[in-house]
Amino acid sequence: MNAQTDAQVTADSDIPAIMQEIGVSARTAARVLAMASTDAKNNALKSAAAAIRAGVTDILSANKTDIEAADERGISNAMRDRLLLNEDRIESMAVGLETIAELGDPIGDIIADWTPPNGLRITRVRVPLGVIGIIYESRPNVTADAGALCLKSGNAVILRGGSESFHSSRAIFDCLQHGLKLAGLPAAAIQIVPTTDRAAVGELLRMHEHVDIIVPRGGRGLIARVQNESRVPVIAHLDGLCHVYVHAGADFDMARDITVNAKMRRTGICGAAETLLVDRAVAKSHLPAIIDALVELKCEIRGDEAVTASDSRVKPATPEDWDTEYLDSILSVRIVDGIDEAIEHIENHGSNHTDTIVTGDAAAAAKFLNEVDSAIVLHNASTQYADGGEFGMGAEIGISTDKFHARGPVGVEQLTSYKYVVHGSGQVRP
Repeated sequence: MNAQTDAQVTADSDIPAIMQEIGVSARTAARVLAMASTDAKNNALKSAAAAIRAGVTDILSANKTDIEAADERGISNAMRDRLLLNEDRIESMAVGLETIAELGDPIGDIIADWTPPNGLRITRVRVPLGVIGIIYESRPNVTADAGALCLKSGNAVILRGGSESFHSSRAIFDCLQHGLKLAGLPAAAIQIVPTTDRAAVGELLRMHEHVDIIVPRGGRGLIARVQNESRVPVIAHLDGLCHVYVHAGADFDMARDITVNAKMRRTGICGAAETLLVDRAVAKSHLPAIIDALVELKCEIRGDEAVTASDSRVKPATPEDWDTEYLDSILSVRIVDGIDEAIEHIENHGSNHTDTIVTGDAAAAAKFLNEVDSAIVLHNASTQYADGGEFGMGAEIGISTDKFHARGPVGVEQLTSYKYVVHGSGQVRP
């Protein structure tokens, strides 16, 4: 049976055998892809982008099937937004592939070179990781981003999208396969798990002989399962419990505009702010306008006692609110007595993802940026800039909250390792 069959594998199929076939094929393709030329990889990406544009109707039709099924299950508005594709989002996928094609090829880059007293010439050279398994939920555009980033970095990839985006992801995957074919690269360089059966995830997590890295991208339940069950090293993307801290030195208009953008631009992404911290020194002058702007956009505000007392529209926050990634039009708000209390709150309740300070005080900004231990820390900018594309990386597989191997946006360079290449002139060790 071909592991990349056009029909969904049924639940009574031999999932272990199918996954093993995918793994073996990926390992073989990885050896070819590691040696592939930059031109071949770029041609595959550009051809895939063209296929996505040409296949807009098919992709939208597949997405409609997924959306209708999701609506029947009554998914949240935030999840529906993540799942939804339209012409603009499809065009963004195509542009993303072309942007990745324009990036420099990291493979073969010399990271460092030196000659120690023994006369050996030692170079540290960037190489692919090998085979990457990516498990993700809801957002079908991850199929394009992940496939493209792995291809550019010389890695074979096994994609396992969520059941809710099954048809959309398959339609996008077909475009990636078209690009590989036109570029003369092995089809197994990018594969997609052809079933929604959760047993396939379990198999993927145990395929340490074929898979080098697992990257999960989704909710807390998915991440916990992957971390608990995987026999393959994991680059984790945990909750995006992001904070905006309005410091005493914050400009009024900037504080309002950054807060509103950080929360409401897209509420369902991991860079959306979930908690607003406001210095008591500027709470009366700054907070009312921020609340007005958010309420006008139909954002529910949940506040501590001081915030609740100041505005009848604010609901009392529970202890759980400070630890909740809403991914919806809800924001928790707390008044703090200075920057130390703000940092302490982030340390106790944050997820080490993305946090920002709004202030004109350079010393306060430096303290916040130095002491907040998150993958991304910002000064006078929205947390919604937590995005590989906005960082000039073309796209990202996710925002890693790990400290091992990769942290922050996981792009092309973060999907590589290195090896040492040593040249001698006949040296033997005494």
